[in-house]
Amino acid sequence: MTNDFDASFWRDRPTFVTGGTGLLGSWLVKRLVEAGADVVCLVRDWVPQSELVRSGLYQKVKSVRGDVRDQRLMEEALGEYEIDTVFHLAAQTIVGIANRNPISTFETNIEGTWALLEGCRRSPRVKGIVVASSDKAYGDQEILPYDESTPLQGQHPYDVSKSCADLISYTYAKSYDLPVTITRCGNFYGGGDLNWNRIVPGTIRSVLRGEAPVIRSDGQFIRDYFYVEDGAAAYMLLAEKLARNPALKGEAFNFSNEIQVTVLDLVQRVLAQMDSSLQPEVRNEASNEIRHQYLSAEKARRMLDWSPLFTLDSALVKTIDWYKEFLHHA
Repeated sequence: MTNDFDASFWRDRPTFVTGGTGLLGSWLVKRLVEAGADVVCLVRDWVPQSELVRSGLYQKVKSVRGDVRDQRLMEEALGEYEIDTVFHLAAQTIVGIANRNPISTFETNIEGTWALLEGCRRSPRVKGIVVASSDKAYGDQEILPYDESTPLQGQHPYDVSKSCADLISYTYAKSYDLPVTITRCGNFYGGGDLNWNRIVPGTIRSVLRGEAPVIRSDGQFIRDYFYVEDGAAAYMLLAEKLARNPALKGEAFNFSNEIQVTVLDLVQRVLAQMDSSLQPEVRNEASNEIRHQYLSAEKARRMLDWSPLFTLDSALVKTIDWYKEFLHHA
């Protein structure tokens, strides 16, 4: 089994990435550039601290400034750059923001998805589309782990936005024969995540400052944590497989290390790796969040010959090193 990209596939391939300044987007763009792809990024907000900008990657790609909800812009970009492969990552990804501002989350995550896919439908050169859904699209389930046959039944604003975007993607595959595949991953973590209220970057920054890390929940919420470099590799592998096997259109795939980790356990792993004696502050303030989630990646292993490149502990080492360097210079 291998997760290495196929350089012959990606060399000079016109590839469009929405959400390129985000956590996953930055690492995906880096990997695409390394593979020789001709990358075009949709950029709404200029984020100088993003990995895409601070690493110099921005100078190695083309950029389109604008909003993913602008269907006309999507169609123009796809046509003018003769895009072959699309990765749709642009989204509002923070649960707390979704709870406070549901409409902006619905507009970005749902309207943005149909605007991009409608642009793809009108762009005959587009041969493959990978849409980022989420394990949150499954909502709260009694039967675990989630597999791809689990119903999509989000209840809270962020979860519902991902359920809807996921179903819209499936509709475009089935009703319009659009070559769409869907990814459902857990909570991404890794260097480049500048949302400090997320548990991994927030904990690392607190430790480096000598402050007690904050856990918003009671610490017992179980999540499926997925390293961002594994995510970038999985997305590219799926695009390659789709190009060779059109029968994959409309299929969704879970990607996961398939382990159950509580928030408190994750924080304690970070503290141990940073040789810190600090104790977390457990606030028990979380609301509108699913208590227990983890994914089965059996379908991806079987149909895509996929396996993760990193363990949780090895990925945390790389993540901590990234933030040490970043915060030192900041």
